[in-house]
Amino acid sequence: MTSQRHLAEMFSLDGLVAVVTGGSSGIGRAIAGALARAGAGVVIVARREAELAAAVDELAADGCRAAWVSADLGTRDGVRAAAERAAGVFGEPDILVNSAGINLRPPMGELDDAVWDATMAVNLEAPYLLGQRFGPGMAERGFGRIIHVSSQQAHRAFVQSGAYGVSKGALESLARSQAEAWSPHGVTCNALVPGFVLTPLNSRLASDQETVAALARRTLVGRNGLAEDFAGAAVFLAGRSSGYITGQAIFVDGGFSAH
Repeated sequence: MTSQRHLAEMFSLDGLVAVVTGGSSGIGRAIAGALARAGAGVVIVARREAELAAAVDELAADGCRAAWVSADLGTRDGVRAAAERAAGVFGEPDILVNSAGINLRPPMGELDDAVWDATMAVNLEAPYLLGQRFGPGMAERGFGRIIHVSSQQAHRAFVQSGAYGVSKGALESLARSQAEAWSPHGVTCNALVPGFVLTPLNSRLASDQETVAALARRTLVGRNGLAEDFAGAAVFLAGRSSGYITGQAIFVDGGFSAH
């Protein structure tokens, strides 16, 4: 067997369909691109049409199958409508990546109901609803992959974790509950845990150069993360080779959590 054939059998996503929320920017865009270039048909779900079109155009220029759905993931009706539109493009998905998130982090003393509700709606309830929509079908077909993008703040409090950290902690618990329900039927459910990554979601913190440098020093590899650092882990978790890994929080953080 040639090395190319062996690698293809282990890691190719040919013939699979993926839905990636938040796939028009940051970590989500890197993951969407990696899945598409590994062979999956990818539907990107996010809000801003210009960013969605740019992401899909880039993938199409590389010969990938990709499409986009503009949606508001902050309401139940918006999530459900997005799920139906996404499934109508290439068919029911084999892979669901929940990368969409909002990062509203006032101090706890200033946290109000509106911020709490908005954070939970996008960061936790949308992944739950999408899982409920797609997970049972994956289980019925005998194969599926659900990947959530979590945060260090699911595990430790720093730089005003607030409602954001709570939502990500619950998201990892959701992955375990989904794994318990569907992994006996071939559906793995895991979370990727970034360190500090220079993405638009962290633009407010990224402007504080002293904090950014301190976070890099805490990271064992000596730098903060980049969106493309998640490509390999996502392709692995989305494919057939990761079938015995489920219910896990996998740290892709340059050793940030080990320091």
